[in-house]
Amino acid sequence: MLSILPLKDSFLSSAEAIAIGLEAIAVLIIVVGATLSTIAFTRALLLRSPIEDAAHAYRNTLGSTNLLGLELLVAADIVGTVVVAPTFTNVGVLALIIAVRTFLSFALEVEINGHWPWQRTSLIGDANSESGT
Repeated sequence: MLSILPLKDSFLSSAEAIAIGLEAIAVLIIVVGATLSTIAFTRALLLRSPIEDAAHAYRNTLGSTNLLGLELLVAADIVGTVVVAPTFTNVGVLALIIAVRTFLSFALEVEINGHWPWQRTSLIGDANSESGT
């Protein structure tokens, strides 16, 4: 009789490694994004760019990289919880983590773009009506 236990263990180990890898990539993206954003901001200030322009670019770049990092952390949490340890407690904790990270994602989206994500189509429509198209 063929046992699938070694196959299951191998799958779980792979899924756990994938979750850890996604977390590492997310942290790397956030750290590299923060570093490069800070370097670009400092460079803009040294080149005597208007501080408002430099700060706006800094916040946009920093927010975008944080948003990407958060999305990867959510993916890592899903893989780590649903595949590796799908208990009711773990799924409940996952739901709370995803709720908090989703709120943060929306807050970053508003901070970067200046409007809620669902307002994008109405803003495009307003811009088209003003331009006469």
